[in-house]
Amino acid sequence: MKKVRITVMKVARYDDLIEKYENPIEHACDMRPGQTFVCEGWRRPAGMCESAWETLSPFVMALSHGAEDFYDGWMRNKKSAMLSCNDGFRPVSFLLETMEEDAE
Repeated sequence: MKKVRITVMKVARYDDLIEKYENPIEHACDMRPGQTFVCEGWRRPAGMCESAWETLSPFVMALSHGAEDFYDGWMRNKKSAMLSCNDGFRPVSFLLETMEEDAE
């Protein structure tokens, strides 16, 4: 099983939707572009948003076990995936990449 690196690529924020539909909340998202996480198999890395992990984890598991070329040529790097969390108010785009290192 290989390690998988997750890199935060973009953080969007839709203030018009937040203002119109969301109840006020104090804390929503700590992700910032350039932030990275390294996954040791199925375990959620420290600091990774739990909601985002629910979206990413099936792809992390697949990549760590050698899967590649999702959706028949979707990504230039066959051992990667570009995914977003499911927050419709402030979606975060993540790049997942299989590393050469074995997971512990």
